[in-house]
Amino acid sequence: PPPPITNSEHRRKVMALRTGLVYDEQMMNYNLLWDYPVCSIEKPERLSAPYEKLKYYGLVERCIPLPYREAIEEEIALVHSLDYIEAVKSTASMNVDELKTFSHKYDAVYFHPNSYHCAKVALGATLQLVDAVMLGKVQNGMALVRPPGHHSQKSEASGFCIFNNVAIAAKYAEKTYRTKRILIVDWDVHHGQGIQYTFEEDPSVLYFSWHRYEEQQFWPHLKDSDYSAVGKGKGMGFNINIPWNKIGMENADYLAAFFYILLPMAYEFNPELVLVSAGFDAAIGDPEGEMRATPECFAHLTQLLMPLANGKLCVVLEGGYNLRSLSESVCMTARVLLGDPVPPLVGEMVPCISAIESIQNVRAVHQPYWNFLKNQDCVFIKDPSTIGIEQDDSQSSTATTAEEKEVTTVCPVSQVFDEFMDSHMKKVLVLTPRVRTAVSGCGEKLTILDQCLQVEKKKITTEEVGILISGGDCAHLKDEYLLLSLGKIFPLIDKIMKREVRNGIAVSSTLSSGAFAARYSTTVRASRVLLLLLGETDIPTDVKEDEKILVVQVYGKQVEKKQSKYYIPISWKKKKR
Repeated sequence: PPPPITNSEHRRKVMALRTGLVYDEQMMNYNLLWDYPVCSIEKPERLSAPYEKLKYYGLVERCIPLPYREAIEEEIALVHSLDYIEAVKSTASMNVDELKTFSHKYDAVYFHPNSYHCAKVALGATLQLVDAVMLGKVQNGMALVRPPGHHSQKSEASGFCIFNNVAIAAKYAEKTYRTKRILIVDWDVHHGQGIQYTFEEDPSVLYFSWHRYEEQQFWPHLKDSDYSAVGKGKGMGFNINIPWNKIGMENADYLAAFFYILLPMAYEFNPELVLVSAGFDAAIGDPEGEMRATPECFAHLTQLLMPLANGKLCVVLEGGYNLRSLSESVCMTARVLLGDPVPPLVGEMVPCISAIESIQNVRAVHQPYWNFLKNQDCVFIKDPSTIGIEQDDSQSSTATTAEEKEVTTVCPVSQVFDEFMDSHMKKVLVLTPRVRTAVSGCGEKLTILDQCLQVEKKKITTEEVGILISGGDCAHLKDEYLLLSLGKIFPLIDKIMKREVRNGIAVSSTLSSGAFAARYSTTVRASRVLLLLLGETDIPTDVKEDEKILVVQVYGKQVEKKQSKYYIPISWKKKKR
């Protein structure tokens, strides 16, 4: 057997699991030099504001600072043509009139004498993050960069983007580290057509993008942004577009897209690296997106991606034009990368009809390419509910509070919005316990848990447990092993509910202890409890019918008739062939 892990070895491993951050104020050294309303929202503060907010929350000091560098032409040429690179290079010596003429050759982009340098630094910073993650210097990380990149194409700047940072990062990882499968998640509110065109024939890169589309009425006005664009040639099935056909999409809509499309595909694809084109213009208050994802939504999205690729996750800044919303969303993302708990989401988790229609069409068009879809009923919705209907925020997806609805209709830089964000962030920011994990009853052999808080067990009496259930279910109380197990679990729950620890592990000799532990949790300030049971055991009726406890039981015997909306039995017994 391998030798036990020592405390010093464990600390070194923990250090390697930390989060990298790459940022440099040089990328602020360009701005719009003439009156051009289309580009006026792209300004240097898009970079400084989130960095200052990271410092305010004490998150910068918790990250490992990564040095920036300029990308070299050989790296830029992994995606862009040499003629285009030379053209961009020439802008360094142009006057304002020449820059204006050059910029108008492209769609919604402007150039400055420092644009070429800043674009090289943005790309170099992104590649530095990829290096650090792939070499194991950090587990994951974030690149705060400007200009963004996901719209730029082989020979074309577009949508504030000059060099395609994430597309080049994927090519770089393939070339430098022989990475065979890369997942790119583009959660910007605009379609990253530059990334799509780069990899549409490449089965080694799975590209996922949701974006405001409105039946091709929203920029970049491309038919290629619709769900029907699945890739070409060998890349068919590896390009996933989720077109949002209405504004006001909320947390439930974004999570539904992850649960019903991205995550099953990602696990089947099994990436070796995950890159995120992290545009935060889908966040509440953004003037471009006009969507309603709250900052904590991005924390949840990030956490859902972290189990993939052994945790190799690189988040690269793209869009985001409400500085407050952008900054809070960046911080929420960074918190989760650092291992902080995700805060609760606002609103009911019910996606709107338009989101369901888009998700259903994506599943239908991709059914021939993905195993998890092949045995499912995937039918196209040919007449979406949004066709011929003007946008109406009253049909948004979740039961958003009146306060949130009011805020999204006012100027996103107004005092009203800042007051809303102040109030909202106070509600969702979670106090992080000093100790991450506690253990109870794990014995002496699990030396890897030496850094955890050891929780002392206590004696639990039959009377203490008896008050948790009705008299008809008291047969369980005759099991002496149940009381011993609860003596380990109850103190652990107490520590968690008092926020002395974040989570914990307890060794139990009986499966039925889970039901009593869930019931006990509701007596110590837990308003809602999820109980997941893997295996066969009798569950007290009181627990099955308790509206504070959602019970999901996975086991092999025939599923009994469902008795309660709060009890979900799942039988996975295989049929005999």
